[in-house]
Amino acid sequence: MIVAANKDTMPIMGSAWTNTGERSGQYGGAAIWLTVHENYNKEADWGNYVSFGQLTPTFKVTSTPAGLKAAATQAGSRAIIGLYGEGAKISGTTHKAITVDGHKGHEITTRVAVKAPKLKETFSTVLIAVVDRGDGTAAVSIGDIAGTTPTWIQVWRTKVSEIKISR
Repeated sequence: MIVAANKDTMPIMGSAWTNTGERSGQYGGAAIWLTVHENYNKEADWGNYVSFGQLTPTFKVTSTPAGLKAAATQAGSRAIIGLYGEGAKISGTTHKAITVDGHKGHEITTRVAVKAPKLKETFSTVLIAVVDRGDGTAAVSIGDIAGTTPTWIQVWRTKVSEIKISR
């Protein structure tokens, strides 16, 4: 179980995933990692990353479709910059309304171009789920899934559907 500082919970992705530092810009968040390419350049691993936490409380969330979309966009921007830098090239972005634990939410899916010497990946799929907590804040999960491992996308969506909002 991934537990955010506010006691919201999200099931882990699987036993092969390990604890890692949260670097997608979440407030009170935690993250897990799955290595996909070990030492692809003799210095670094490439893998799948999932974080769970809260959008910073200074960003007030409104429970309207537009408000949830804005919150997801805010969370996604922070995550993509934190993971790929300000020059990240995104494409194929989609949006959809979701409901999690009886709370309205919004999901964004986008591709981020990847270009690194000796790395097989040409893109990663970044998924952003924002769930209205009902108090002006939002629970957030970020999934960063290597292009060669698309089956993890549905696993992430399943785990997001099982998020529990602390009351």
